Parts: sequence; C-alpha cells; structure tokens
Amino acid sequence: MTTTTPPAEAPRFGWISDQAYLLLSLTSLFWAGNAIVGRAIAGHFPPVTLSFLRWTCAFLIVAPFAWRHLIADWKVIRRHLPLMVSVSVIGISTFNTLQYTALQYTSALNVLLLQSTAPLFVALWALIVLRMRLTLTQAVGIGSSMIGVVVIILHGNIAELAAIDLNRGDVLFVCALASFGLYTTLTQKRPPMHALSFLGFTFGCGALFLVPLEIWELSTKPLPAIDWRNLGALAYVAVFPSILAYLCYNRGVRLIGANRSAPFFHLVPVFGSAMAILFLGEQPHLYHAVGYALVLAGVVIAARKPKTA
Repeated sequence: MTTTTPPAEAPRFGWISDQAYLLLSLTSLFWAGNAIVGRAIAGHFPPVTLSFLRWTCAFLIVAPFAWRHLIADWKVIRRHLPLMVSVSVIGISTFNTLQYTALQYTSALNVLLLQSTAPLFVALWALIVLRMRLTLTQAVGIGSSMIGVVVIILHGNIAELAAIDLNRGDVLFVCALASFGLYTTLTQKRPPMHALSFLGFTFGCGALFLVPLEIWELSTKPLPAIDWRNLGALAYVAVFPSILAYLCYNRGVRLIGANRSAPFFHLVPVFGSAMAILFLGEQPHLYHAVGYALVLAGVVIAARKPKTA
C-alpha cells in the first residue's frame, strides 16, 4: 500500500524533492559536520546556550520563508497542538541539548560508536508507537551497516573495544538517541502541512521551551566569547545540520518511512571519516574501504522498498 503526499506539503526544488536516498544521505553529511563542529567548540559554548542559539538562529532564518505557510496551516497545527509541541520538545529541545551536553564529557570515538545504535531506537519506537515491525531484510541491512561502522571506528581492530571508556556523557548521548528515535517515529503521525510550516513551528517551539534552561545556565556559566570562530560555528550549526538537514530528513522519512530511513544514520561516521581523510590529512586504510562497503550495502538493503503481496 502506498501513500500520496499532498502537493502543498513539501516545497518543490525540482527532482531532488522526491529523491529520498539522496535527501537522507545529505542529512547524514550535514550531521557529520555537526558532530565535528560540536566537539570542537564544546569548551567554548555551554550546551544549553549552543542549543538555544542554534534553534533561535535557525528559526529567524527560516521564519520569513515559512510565515505565510504557518498562517495557512495554523488551523491544522492548532488541532494537533499536543503532537506538534511534543515533536518540538523531543526532537529539537531535548535531543540537541542532550547531544551537546554529552559532547562536554565524552569523545568523538564514543559518540560515533554509540550513534550506530540509532536505527535500533527508531525500530523500537516504531514498534511501540506505530505497531510497525522491522522486516528481516531491514534487520539484515541494519546489522551489516552497524558492523561497517564498528570496523571504521575501531580501525579494523576488535581489540580497540577494550580501550573504550564509557562515561556519563555516553549515557546522555544514548538518551539523546532515544529521544531522536521517538521524534523520527512521531513525524510519521504529523498532519499534512507544508514542510516549512513544520520546520518553522518546531524550530520556534523548540527554542521557546529552552528559555527556562537558558536563563538558568546563563546564571551559572559565562557567556561564550563573540569571535569569528564561535560565530562561524554558530552559523554552520544553524544552517546545515538544522535547516537543511531537518528539511531533508523530514522529507526523506515522509517518503519512505521511519524504519527504512533509520539506517542512513550509519552514513554519519562514513562521512565523518571521509572528511578527516580529505580535510585533515588522515591516511586511508583497507579498513575504511571494508567499513564503507559494509555500511553502504547495509543501507541499500535496509532502505529497499518491501515487496507487497
């Protein structure tokens, strides 16, 4: 059974608007950059402040384009206000604040390793909320791509697992992944509306719910320095992993569903390691090729459309 997306639901950017695999791959690319930037500035921005500024800036950027769609869709939003607020708090306020807090305490290696479990959280929430089970093909694909992630992160040496030191940052990051899995699942229940309405509302509402935490944090921690490094990082996280990534991700999930979209999380460490090779001068090795092949094979297998009887 297939579903038809209402014509007014998504902005049209030509053929790319219906290319779910490309949209979800771009999402992973932008989020790979977010993990690198977030870890690099972890000591420069308090976590709530970074999350609050990220979503406030993203909302201010998208608001001029989303405003007329928000007005047109307001009756629909108001009828489904509990769901819309829940999605905003879970996917915007909670996820990113936990993510940035976790990056204060844990390493990039741990984050990338734990991030490979994200599809499992999506599958769990899809089962609980939507009564949607993973197919055998999807489970095999997720398993293959998870192995590929581990191969890349551990440099092909399983003994490296013994050197990983889990800490409270890792626990916080697992909680962040659980919240984003629920966000992904709940977006499947959202009412038909323009994509910019959904983005504008969730960004604005998510930032609003961070205000009390932001006031508390500002009373206990110093403001970040206003310099080109911090401004550049803020501009990046507001545009690429926020506006563009969420626009691509929401559309991709809408097109192929939560379970088929989830394995694309495994492309984040693939893109992250590729960036390190291209821009940081790291040397490519055989384990990179093996890991990439396993991840890509797993994503293709898991994202395939199930056969209908």
